Amino acid sequence: MSRSAIPGIAAAALWPVLAAAQTPAINPQAAPRPRATAVRIHTPIVVDGVLEDEAWRAVEPLSGFIQSKPQTGRPASESTEVRIVYDDQNLYIGAFCFDSEPEKLVVPSLEQDFDSVNSDIFGITLDTFLDRRNGFMFLVNPGGAMKDVQIFDDSRSENQAWEGALHVRTHRDARGWSVELAIPFTTLRFDPSVREHVWGMNLLRRIRRKNEDSFWAPLDRRHQIHRMSRAGLLDGLTDLRAGRNFWLKPYVLGGSTTGAALPPGIDRGGDFDGGLDLKYGVTPQLTLDLTLRTDFSQVEVDQEQVNLTRFSLFFPEKRDFFVENSGTFSFGDLTERNYRLGATLQDFSLFHSRRIGLTPSGQPLPILGGARLTGKAAGFQVGLLNMQTEARGSWPAENFTVLRLRRNVRGRADVGFLLTNRQKTSEGPGVAYNRSFGVDANVRFLNNLIVNTYAAATAQPGLTGDKGAGRVTVGWRDRLWNAAAFVKQVGDGFRPAMGFVRRGSMRQHYATVGIHPQPSIRFVQEVNPYVEMDYITDLNSVLETRTVNYGLDTQFLDGGSLEVEYRDAFERVFQPFRVSGNATVRAGDYDFGQLGVAYRSSAGRRFSGRAGLSTGGYFGGEKTTLNASLAWRARPQLAFDLSLDRSDITLDGRSFSTDLIGLRARASLSTVFFASGFFQYNSAADHRVLNFRLDYIHSPLSDLFVVYTERRDSSGGGVLERAFTVKLTRLLAF
Repeated sequence: MSRSAIPGIAAAALWPVLAAAQTPAINPQAAPRPRATAVRIHTPIVVDGVLEDEAWRAVEPLSGFIQSKPQTGRPASESTEVRIVYDDQNLYIGAFCFDSEPEKLVVPSLEQDFDSVNSDIFGITLDTFLDRRNGFMFLVNPGGAMKDVQIFDDSRSENQAWEGALHVRTHRDARGWSVELAIPFTTLRFDPSVREHVWGMNLLRRIRRKNEDSFWAPLDRRHQIHRMSRAGLLDGLTDLRAGRNFWLKPYVLGGSTTGAALPPGIDRGGDFDGGLDLKYGVTPQLTLDLTLRTDFSQVEVDQEQVNLTRFSLFFPEKRDFFVENSGTFSFGDLTERNYRLGATLQDFSLFHSRRIGLTPSGQPLPILGGARLTGKAAGFQVGLLNMQTEARGSWPAENFTVLRLRRNVRGRADVGFLLTNRQKTSEGPGVAYNRSFGVDANVRFLNNLIVNTYAAATAQPGLTGDKGAGRVTVGWRDRLWNAAAFVKQVGDGFRPAMGFVRRGSMRQHYATVGIHPQPSIRFVQEVNPYVEMDYITDLNSVLETRTVNYGLDTQFLDGGSLEVEYRDAFERVFQPFRVSGNATVRAGDYDFGQLGVAYRSSAGRRFSGRAGLSTGGYFGGEKTTLNASLAWRARPQLAFDLSLDRSDITLDGRSFSTDLIGLRARASLSTVFFASGFFQYNSAADHRVLNFRLDYIHSPLSDLFVVYTERRDSSGGGVLERAFTVKLTRLLAF
């Protein structure tokens, strides 16, 4: 940018300092929504990151960002100026992020869909239908990496696998950094029948070294930029032309897959294959996806876990087709980030997409194809998915169907319905079908209170017992207090074959309460003393588990945290179960306590890490667990992560230990060429896992992948799986 291009640089740089000293903090909840006007231009912007185009000079900048943290309601510590223009094809955003110490910008990665939490970023959200609930989010870091996300239900869920075709460039100089972003109107969805558009919009500036977030439309520290109900307004957009929203993405691949642990019929040796994905905008708010011979060979393998409990482990979905729009099919459990319910969200899911095309051990089964319809129609949020797998070895061919409907009621509530059907389509072991049904509702009151409830049931030939499940949750959070409680029951005959239930045949009562003040203590942003109670019985009200946790969670101004917790636990074991090391937890009643402390440093530093230590009783024995990790961001192009999880256990007259060691490396050779690899050792399963991945984005949304995976049995079982794949995709937009 030339010095004459945008006047007042010195004043802009000094303004935040002067404003912070003179301006009292505002209440973001009561602040009026700002409004901006986009200016139509007739000469396209040259997207190079340098704001020197003539069009930028004629536009009044947006500025005056307000902090959400660390000093809620105060002016941002560094100035940001944003200009918005458009032509027939694109919406252009030009932003200059002034920085008094530009050499300290935090840029941990150049990868697409980078970790935006631990990076300096500029971001924009657009609510193109002005429904105050749904929208698009675009985040850019100073290195030019882009992250694009679809937002649903006012941030209740996100589609982080969504990919938009857009152009971005950044530039850094002695005054800070700048970004130019061109978003094609064909990437966005809006109503083409409207001549004059008004969209919801918010802008974000994150300064990671200061742990600072500031917004154009102010937000309090509980919320982030995807909170569309608190967005400002963007007008001036007239006579926009929507695209056809139709593209094809064929792929070809070659490689080999061998190993002793593969399901019968999967060991292929040499292999060559191809397939096709299709996306079509049925309406501006409804999208159809078709997939033929669906392949996920480029997806990173599951990370190893050690199970020291009597219940199933939860593995997250990583396959792009299922991650995309996964929020549309979410059901039931409260997803509000402001309550201490994170762990419970992995206990129950009426639909878990990993049931499609994967064996229980995580090995892939061939998917012939499928279809997905998502979006909004007749006032309903709609999700319809159908997938067909192929018979292979002892595994029969199966068809999987999911239907999800959700409707917003007066902006403060939503009600929904979910149906799943898993049905055999060839001869083989297993039941003929399994079906699940559920209804759920969420209601917000007074901006602070949320009530969530669901009820579900399953149907299957020969299934007996109580086939239902349900839950009622109440959560509250304001500027000082946070509290939540729920009651849940899962019947002994509740068996959702397309879902995940960690613990069945039980009744659970849970409650937590805490405060989170911001004391005037040096280096401290927030303290959160809390207490949690979990009380679980069987369906006859016989106590099985009781835990009471007393904790203190301290958040520091630099983004680090320190948590201390004591757990008082009771466990009643009716059936003996084995844990790692071949030790047995015998039937009986167990009272024990555990004390833990965990520290996490600011992830915005070149060296960062976490360390946790817990020690105490364990089913009549003792257990001490160490969790530690170290991250080294050598430069934006290179990063390493080392992790160790170790448990030393004395149980049933025996002493043994488990180790889970991981090493991960990532190299961003440019914004279109990436390499990553990780190694894991799991002593409990005697597994060693190696995964290496190259990704070259040869054109927008088109990739060349090279992937190598190897799993070995450390106890002498040899190679469990070895796979080498080269995969080429190409996007064809129409």
